[in-house]
Amino acid sequence: MQTVPPPSVLVDIERLRVGMFIQLEMGWMNHPFPTSNFRIASVEQIQILRGLGVTQLRYVPSKSLVVDSDERPAPDDASLPMQAGPSSAAGAQQDAETLEPMLDSPDRHEVVQARCRTRFNQAASLYAEVAETVDSAPVAARAQVEALARADVAELLQSENYTVHLLTGIIGQHQGNHCVNVMVLSLLLGRALGLGAQALEHLAAAGLLHDIGKIHLPAHIAQPGAPLSASDKRIYEEHVIRSVALAQRMGFGADVLLAIGQHHEMADGSGYPRRVEAAQMGQFGKILALVNRYDRLCNPLHGESSHTPHEALARLFAQERKRFDATTVLAAFIRLMGVYPPGSLVQLNDGRYARVVASNSQSPLRPHVLPFVVGVSRRDARVVDLGSHQEQGIRRSVKFDALSDEALEFFLPGQQLCYFFDRVQPVDTVREGVA
Repeated sequence: MQTVPPPSVLVDIERLRVGMFIQLEMGWMNHPFPTSNFRIASVEQIQILRGLGVTQLRYVPSKSLVVDSDERPAPDDASLPMQAGPSSAAGAQQDAETLEPMLDSPDRHEVVQARCRTRFNQAASLYAEVAETVDSAPVAARAQVEALARADVAELLQSENYTVHLLTGIIGQHQGNHCVNVMVLSLLLGRALGLGAQALEHLAAAGLLHDIGKIHLPAHIAQPGAPLSASDKRIYEEHVIRSVALAQRMGFGADVLLAIGQHHEMADGSGYPRRVEAAQMGQFGKILALVNRYDRLCNPLHGESSHTPHEALARLFAQERKRFDATTVLAAFIRLMGVYPPGSLVQLNDGRYARVVASNSQSPLRPHVLPFVVGVSRRDARVVDLGSHQEQGIRRSVKFDALSDEALEFFLPGQQLCYFFDRVQPVDTVREGVA
């Protein structure tokens, strides 16, 4: 017997409210949310929806958590501009936490994913704005970066437990996404190494701005899609000094400048621009060098082949360990990301293939995964918390070439892998939702 979908109605875009369950009638590549059907969790999501260029959206009253949703407008503050500061981050957190106890597990995962995606997009948009204005208004650009750093550090320090989430299908500039990745993973690694709030804020600023000097390079050199000639490679390497110079004009202190200047240095002296060794590197520089290399293995330039996150960690440990502070920084990063970092492809013990979508700080060998099931679309697939399903487990890590064409389409191997953290575990008890 065919299931009849619940009735839906059209609502004006200006009447959206937190708690509405909406259905986006557009391809998933045309919006930044992890699914096209979801319950609105925050004012920030309403602002993103209003920016999609549509005048009406379809919503499902029976699955919504508001009364008379089609009769009442959104609250006044929904029309305020988003800010990369503590107030907007706190508001999104509060809205989502209010809803989470009322949601079933799949919806809770979608809420957390949407929150992480919103915060990532805010950071990437801020980076793009800074890149546009840093030459003309460096002090104002610094204030923007510092506000973002304060907000993210405050969020990170609110709880002992946090989860690293994989975000795919992020729309935006590859370079900006890379800089946000480096900022986020550096923050998490810095916290794991015991850095305090002020140090983390400085590390976040260095992570976001480590490549800002690329704005002064030709596009084909700044973001090369193929190996560079020797002369172009020398120009490419100049981005480090250019980044330091811009951060200095912005007014950042010596620790931020040193970290930016060392993000391509290596502990064995094989890096650039000064070929310093571990003894001459600061802790921030060691962190940025490792995280930058990890993200470039997963999201490569220069026409290089991409690695799954599991492969990237294995390579860093087995082949490139001498290039980093292996006993402290690399060891902490491996503990942070887990044996199967978000984005890794794995085979479960029942034979299914899955992608790791979130870490499990309490049980690194049992992360949250999204299994591929023949005939089930990515929109309808359900995340499984292996920590809550003891009968399930990971058999091994796999590469993309082990997958069928249908599985490859499901996992989108060409997508840039992006990360953000959340202090709330995304799933307590997850239904798989498939027969």
